[in-house]
Amino acid sequence: MPPTSPALQRAADAPLRLLLVEDDEGDAFLVSELLAEEDPSIVVRHVRSLGEAVQALETESPDCVLLDLGLPDATGLRALERLRAARPGVAHLVLTGDRDVQRGVEAVAAGAQDYLIKGSVDGEGLRRAVLYAVERRQADDVRQQLRDAEMLAEEATRLERGLLPVPILNDAALGVGTGYRPGRERTLLGGDFYDAVEMPGGGVHLVIGDVAGHGPDEAALGVCLRVAWRTQVLGATAPEAVLPTLQRVLVHERYAEEIFATVLTVIVAPDRRTATLRSAGHPPPVLLGGDAPPVALELSPGLPLGIFDDASWPAREVALPADWGLLLSTDGLIEGRAGPDQPGRLAIEGLIRLLGAPRADSRWARDPGGFVAGLIDEVMRRNGGVPLDDVAALLLTGRRTGG
Repeated sequence: MPPTSPALQRAADAPLRLLLVEDDEGDAFLVSELLAEEDPSIVVRHVRSLGEAVQALETESPDCVLLDLGLPDATGLRALERLRAARPGVAHLVLTGDRDVQRGVEAVAAGAQDYLIKGSVDGEGLRRAVLYAVERRQADDVRQQLRDAEMLAEEATRLERGLLPVPILNDAALGVGTGYRPGRERTLLGGDFYDAVEMPGGGVHLVIGDVAGHGPDEAALGVCLRVAWRTQVLGATAPEAVLPTLQRVLVHERYAEEIFATVLTVIVAPDRRTATLRSAGHPPPVLLGGDAPPVALELSPGLPLGIFDDASWPAREVALPADWGLLLSTDGLIEGRAGPDQPGRLAIEGLIRLLGAPRADSRWARDPGGFVAGLIDEVMRRNGGVPLDDVAALLLTGRRTGG
């Protein structure tokens, strides 16, 4: 009968290595001969004890172990447990006597792929049992990988909710657009985060930050910083105390001393006429609106959080035009290539040119969400694909109130 599965076809494609653990020379000879006659591509190595098998597995990785449960140096399922621990991922078949079928069932429950009763199978049955055991082991690995992928996706979803929350904005005159794209170095979110909170008095607080590094630890730290920021804002912490507190949170929560974070905070006054900026080593925001072209609001940035305990972060107040937009972003937005035929990085100057292009004019006010998405798409197009670093952006739009 022709092979009907990938495992059965494998013997025809490449040798399959079988480690036979059997103390009875007669039984070992019979197994080896049956397999040699039925399928010479199955290479059998015979050892006589658990100790020899463990030594073999320290240097070799067979496709399958065929284990006699009646070894002189192991009792019960101890041999199976030892062999599975010595070389995880290998398929296991167990051999039992006709009066010991229950031990075979128990072995399968303990992790073996199947059991065989000595003297009850011919060469073809033995061959199929070995190959199917390998196939089942591979299927188990695939299922485990799928479970791991599902858990990873669930973890990413939880982190995303913590890093990229829904802004708290009640004023219909305010517009907000947000965007996030993960870099290509990992599958999970990195440490980029943002948030926006409108206070009862009308003031609007914004934050954007970037924890150095990639992976779940950095993402978790970003969540801590974002939640600590929102807690301080809702608790009416003095603005000058927010960044020092975030630094203390970072120092206590980071897993290594070299981890730092850049953070930018913005407070828009209740009358929407001014904004107060503080930067801990973060790229500047871009001001849109008025008759002037887009401009990066340069300020004296302090050091990133986590560098020096006595760092300070001076504030700068800027005037806002009648209708305005403030674009905050992480450095992933400006660190990609300037374009397919242009040398160097996009940088803040290239971003300003993109924001000042005719097709971008006024769209930021009408559709801030679509504007941010389109901007990130254009940055990626110029970069030739997903950038190395994460890209996060937040655009808040509004207008002056009062006379």
